[in-house]
Amino acid sequence: MSSKLEQARALDAADALAHFRERFLIADPETIYLDGNSLGRLPLCAETSMADLLRRQWGERLIRSWNEGWFTLPERVGGKLAQLVGAQADEVIVADSTSINLFKLAVAGLRLQRGRRRILTDDLNFPSDVYILQGIVEMLDAGHRLEIVHSEDGVHGPVEALLATLDEDVALVVLSHTVFKSGYMYDMCAITEAVHAVGALVVWDLSHSVGSAPVALNAAGADLAVGCTYKYVNGGPGAPAFLYVRRDLQKRLQNPISGWMGQRAPFDFALDYAPEVGIRRFLTGTPPVLSLAMIEPGVDLLLEAGLEALRAKSVQQTSFLISLWEEKLAPLGYTLKSPRQPERRGSHISLGHPEGWRINQALIHDLGVLPDFRAPDNIRLGVAPLYTSFVDVYAAAERLQRAVEERIYMRHSSERATVT
Repeated sequence: MSSKLEQARALDAADALAHFRERFLIADPETIYLDGNSLGRLPLCAETSMADLLRRQWGERLIRSWNEGWFTLPERVGGKLAQLVGAQADEVIVADSTSINLFKLAVAGLRLQRGRRRILTDDLNFPSDVYILQGIVEMLDAGHRLEIVHSEDGVHGPVEALLATLDEDVALVVLSHTVFKSGYMYDMCAITEAVHAVGALVVWDLSHSVGSAPVALNAAGADLAVGCTYKYVNGGPGAPAFLYVRRDLQKRLQNPISGWMGQRAPFDFALDYAPEVGIRRFLTGTPPVLSLAMIEPGVDLLLEAGLEALRAKSVQQTSFLISLWEEKLAPLGYTLKSPRQPERRGSHISLGHPEGWRINQALIHDLGVLPDFRAPDNIRLGVAPLYTSFVDVYAAAERLQRAVEERIYMRHSSERATVT
């Protein structure tokens, strides 16, 4: 028996979080699921919650349910999410999608920073965030310019280059806290402090951090943040996103998509918009109750497990995976495209290979592993500490090895599917 397999079994036996795996639907125990950084598994308690939501709340209580909990769902679930990102309950609310929330907060921030024209991001940011910023520059037509700072290696955030370009004309800095390809994680405190030193605001995208990595918005003095809930939070496909606005900024920022749910008295139906005084002012339309409510079970599981324990397991598992790469995969042409330093790494590991796409297909269709692929050659292996076992990590590395050694990837075309 492999010493690494023995190590994986011993680590599972000692894992205080191992029992949480039983609280997720695992329809096929033979499939190694390493795509929780794109779509988290289904919590079993979400099925029970949905049944009650459909049968009792919607079916029996009907419209009365709006006054029995539906209307306050955005801030109730947001308040729980706040505990995962180091914020106060009245600083986080669930609304819309990550892209729409970024649009709202970026436009609000730029209007607050009138006279400043520069917007900074990096080339590791999620492209959708960049598209939103490009659209804002064109829409506002106020002389703003978006500048993209380039990473030298495509893995680590360009910290020095970013800091060097800061000046008093910078209005907004927009970054992913954990970047989507490599898993590199910025030092939120250091970057926020530097941005504030020139009088600029920073918006953090927490989509690949929340639920798996430490986030301390208040401790960092962070201004604004957005994030999704369908990855490590296990909120379900297309689940609504959340946004964070530091308490002292809430009165100073105006929601550019001023809808009735952000109105101070929405059921007065006044024709003049008067925004809510708190975090609800950043709501726009009627919340999607069914999908919004399904976020809560996953959040509750994360809070029960505890973020310190989750982070400790995540670091242990990703470090174990890197050791397996060194032993089994590096000799086969796999390259490590994630940081080695645990403090600079989120909860997924990217491996590069010239045949990355075909290897990815071999894993999915022949070897019972579900990762994902990010161009040009990244095989992303997402470790979700609530339900990923150490044996899962070992088995995935062994099957990555087989895909090349046995040339299983040769069975597949290099033509990519629409969703990778």
